[in-house]
Amino acid sequence: MQIFKNSKFFFGTLKAHTLPALKYGYNDLEPVLSATLLEFHHSKHHQAYINNLNAAQEQLEDALTKNDVQRIANLQGIIKFNLGGHLNHSLFWENLTPIKNGGGQLPDANSALVQEINNNWGSVENFKTFFNTRTAAIQGSGWGFLGVDQQSKKLRYLELPNQEIPQNYGLTPILTIDVWEHAYWWDYKNVRPNFLTNVWKIVNWKDVETRYNQALK
Repeated sequence: MQIFKNSKFFFGTLKAHTLPALKYGYNDLEPVLSATLLEFHHSKHHQAYINNLNAAQEQLEDALTKNDVQRIANLQGIIKFNLGGHLNHSLFWENLTPIKNGGGQLPDANSALVQEINNNWGSVENFKTFFNTRTAAIQGSGWGFLGVDQQSKKLRYLELPNQEIPQNYGLTPILTIDVWEHAYWWDYKNVRPNFLTNVWKIVNWKDVETRYNQALK
């Protein structure tokens, strides 16, 4: 039975993904993140997810053409994992900016984002403490997310393992911090909490605020 006989009609040709360029240089996030760590994380780790994703998509198109249902099923996990790695890292880079460009500077206290954070956690500092405590406790690899619940339109925190994406859990992400060891080990060794404390100095709150406002629409 040709289950995917007209697969090209239904799926089209999957476009290849490319590594997004950073809006800052590899040394611009120092001293929070070293140039060595950032370059390796961006050009090696993130690129690897993209390479694996593109390869899996090509294999999927071939499997669909050949109606190889077993191969199609086997590729789902590979695509999900590497697509998650690509999407999560892409957001992470946008959420960071050099201190000299406003990294760590909060939006106006009267902004909708700050007011909603205050409503949920009492203050931005309380939110950071909450975020750091929960994210530091992730076992193994994963991500901490702040996002807008797609139903209630309220802010919600979510921690996820590996390369899971919050969109699958009803959350539109506006901020994420990567706590895979490759995100901090070069500079912080195994002291994840120190990385989480310092990373707020380079958070691009303007980007977070823009994403928050867009998610409310």
